[in-house]
Amino acid sequence: MNFKAGRLIAAGLLFLGILELPYGYYIFLRIVICIISCITAYLSYESEKKSLIWIFGIIAILFNPIVPIYLDKDVWVIIDFIVGIIFIISIFITKIPKERDEQ
Repeated sequence: MNFKAGRLIAAGLLFLGILELPYGYYIFLRIVICIISCITAYLSYESEKKSLIWIFGIIAILFNPIVPIYLDKDVWVIIDFIVGIIFIISIFITKIPKERDEQ
């Protein structure tokens, strides 16, 4: 399974989150980003990219929907932009191990 599309979608959702949208969108965003961050952290673990495991683990905690972290909209705009860029960069530096790619 190639997860590049999932990370690209996550980046797009984060960039869209910069706009003024209904509160329900941000709840949806938290759920999606938390899940995709956990999957990316796992893929980073399989690729032995230890720094990315930490980065996406922190992103998953920051966006977790169970115990939300409340910040001002201005702060979230910056976070959404930076995390969106991180997801895009991760597409190019995280590779799936060959045995998983062949399944």
